[in-house]
Amino acid sequence: MTTQRAEGAGPAATAGAQSTLLVVDDDEHVRRALRRVLRRSTCRVIDVGDAATALQVLESEPVQVVVSDYRMPGMSGVDLLREVKERWPRVQRVLLTGQADSNAIEEAVNQSEIFRFIWKPWDDGHLLITIQSAMDQYWVVEENARLQRLLAERNAQLERLNRDLDGQLAARSQALVRAAQEWRACFDALGDPLAILRGGGCEVVRANTAFARAAGVPVNALPGLRCDAHAFGALPCPAGRGLARGGALEREITVRDRTWLVRSFPLEEEGVSVVVYKDVTEEREVSRRLFHAEKMSAVGQLAGGVAHEINNPLGGILAFAQLMSREDRSAEDMENLRLIQDAANRAKRIVESLLRFSRRPREEEKGPVELSQAFEDALFLLSSQLKGGRYEVVRRYEPACAHANANQLQQIAVNLLVNALQAMDGEGRVVLTTGAAGPGRVHLSVEDSGPGIEPEIAKRIFEPFFTTKPEGQGTGLGLSICYQIAEEHGGSIRAESGAERGARFVVELPAAPHQKVSEERAV
Repeated sequence: MTTQRAEGAGPAATAGAQSTLLVVDDDEHVRRALRRVLRRSTCRVIDVGDAATALQVLESEPVQVVVSDYRMPGMSGVDLLREVKERWPRVQRVLLTGQADSNAIEEAVNQSEIFRFIWKPWDDGHLLITIQSAMDQYWVVEENARLQRLLAERNAQLERLNRDLDGQLAARSQALVRAAQEWRACFDALGDPLAILRGGGCEVVRANTAFARAAGVPVNALPGLRCDAHAFGALPCPAGRGLARGGALEREITVRDRTWLVRSFPLEEEGVSVVVYKDVTEEREVSRRLFHAEKMSAVGQLAGGVAHEINNPLGGILAFAQLMSREDRSAEDMENLRLIQDAANRAKRIVESLLRFSRRPREEEKGPVELSQAFEDALFLLSSQLKGGRYEVVRRYEPACAHANANQLQQIAVNLLVNALQAMDGEGRVVLTTGAAGPGRVHLSVEDSGPGIEPEIAKRIFEPFFTTKPEGQGTGLGLSICYQIAEEHGGSIRAESGAERGARFVVELPAAPHQKVSEERAV
């Protein structure tokens, strides 16, 4: 039996008790997957592998919701939930199944009176909402029972104290005021913006403080607030998006640089809905980066295989071209041989780039590398290109030592510098920066005064073989190699707009273990 405690108190706080969820499934993998998902919930989770152990848990401690698999050895999920209904009728019952037929569903509904079905495989968001709804249902029933008891006591009291009717009415009024205050406190305690909207979703009836913060208005200005002319601030207006009509709906809406998951739940009153906003910008960015990392890994493996296959024929072409050029031949033949060698050498450089792109450095090849030295080595290698144009190189070095492969770090510096020089087309200003980037991290950046990066291009700039250069002037692997090296070192690379114009590429890497000592000495 495994117990998992969540941080904070969920709906159980209303009843003054800790909410507990009991998961019953004979498959350890399913229970582990459920524990992983339910770490985001606000309740204590107990999981067991059979119905007998589940009944022992129910006898020994309070449980609000039971989630049971349908097929289990011994007592089935339907039988278990039926016994739970008979012995603990207030405990909410949820059946988890991937293979129940219509008869099983009918049996579960008729005999066990389950609260919901959850089908395998489940959707994490739907699972969490279902569990939360079951918890809320338990506490609603519990609260109703408490209120019924309280009402019975108050009625008896009113009968006994009929002469003090005015005093009893005042006490009830105060209790209602306190209940309303508690409800408003719970409403405002929600971290996600939430509002009751009418008029097709464009006018606020009531909203919580999170909504007020996102809209940028005082709480007392919320009633009657309309989303005309972006009066909802950073929040998208659901009007005209079909969210405030019909059944429960959800949409992803992007406003400026934020992405919101908007859920709408209509109320009985026509045109009135409860709308919940959740900022999923970071989640979508993490998903995008994971997808891009997987794509880069796959391309790297393919590139390595292709490069190895092409390398040998290229070597033969170069060797035969060199042998033939040593013989007495006409000027036209010699020119053709020179063109063959130039084309083969260019192909060889592309193959070498592919091999570097696909190669992962071993851990023993890494060590402390001073970022400023990587820039200086790159500037030395590119000195001829710098002399060939009117370039100003500005160094803004602060002590920064990374745990990295020195050759590959130099390759990042060279690629970013070449990219900057090509963007400026003969003249401009390059700013090289190194320094700390947070706990345990260092960074280097290259900023140019070129034309900058269009938003459409920025989305694909790190993709392999993507280039905006004319045919024959670029392979589209330079920035991809930088991305691959940064990722393999546990770091990252991003493109930004420059301080005035142009583009800035920022690379963050893990700091070397002695980074802190180096900084103290520098001070």
